[in-house]
Amino acid sequence: MIADFVLHALLGLLPVCCFLAALVYLDSYKLVPMKWVLGAIVLGCVTGVASYPLNMIGLQWLDVDFTTYTRYFAPLVEEALKALIIWVLMRNNRIGFVVDAAIFGFAVGAGFAIFENLYYLTILPDLKMGTWVVRGFGTAMMHGGATAIFAVIAHTMLEQYPTRGWIALLPGLSIAAITHSVFNHFFFTPIINTALVLGILPLLFTVVFDRSDKALSDWLGAGFDADTELLELINSGELSNSKVGLYLQSLREKFEGPVVADLLCYLRLHTELSIRAKGLLMMRESGFVNKAGVETRAKLEELNYLEDSIGTTGKLAIKPFLRMSQKDLWQFYMLSG
Repeated sequence: MIADFVLHALLGLLPVCCFLAALVYLDSYKLVPMKWVLGAIVLGCVTGVASYPLNMIGLQWLDVDFTTYTRYFAPLVEEALKALIIWVLMRNNRIGFVVDAAIFGFAVGAGFAIFENLYYLTILPDLKMGTWVVRGFGTAMMHGGATAIFAVIAHTMLEQYPTRGWIALLPGLSIAAITHSVFNHFFFTPIINTALVLGILPLLFTVVFDRSDKALSDWLGAGFDADTELLELINSGELSNSKVGLYLQSLREKFEGPVVADLLCYLRLHTELSIRAKGLLMMRESGFVNKAGVETRAKLEELNYLEDSIGTTGKLAIKPFLRMSQKDLWQFYMLSG
């Protein structure tokens, strides 16, 4: 009896955990710290806990049979809960690239599946081994894959339409919920469904990793060159004759002299840290997993001080010379991590 329970637990939990570990390992830049992966799994478990009372309320309120609810309504509720975690991470600039989104999405989905399978292990310990093969290699992987799909699409949409906010999440949420719903319909036998999941997910993540690596390399090359050029201009003493210098001179009419000086210091520090972050990523690609040193942390603290000093108006004034996309904001969190 105990041996069967252990075997069922391994079948239900190990596949999704091993697949997630493989994703983290294959990330050549090691962009997502392990503590954040574990945190995402825990938050995924929390969404699993929250989904049960919500699904029970929905089942009673909609007054439909259980099969209809699990096919059409439960997928939307569960994917929305998991998507909320990804949205919070994106809003806090913890996800910089598509590969980050895929790993975080799968981790949240894995956490949901871990809780769900542990729950079924507790209340239905006598389920046959075949059921646990399907739940471990099929259902659990589907949960991770569906949330990863949402995260990838949401990240892409927010990169292209940064001003649309939560509306940009709807395409990804719709596709994730439909994917979940199609799986719950069991158009094929459970084993075939499981085989399809195991066949499609590796291909999907291969494409995501390839595209993300290319985008990251392009961003590193273009961003590094632009940042280096700007920093050389600032340090050369010839800034006053450049477009940046002329623009800062024009700000004297709107800001006091000390504030303009702080703006220049902020621009210089921002550029230095941007170069350091990109250099750190290049080192990680070569196998050197280094962390930010004491000097870098001191510069980050100084940047935060200057940010408070120049205020929101100052940040808006200098924004034309700062690339503040999701990738650029993310790199400072990487340095501080």
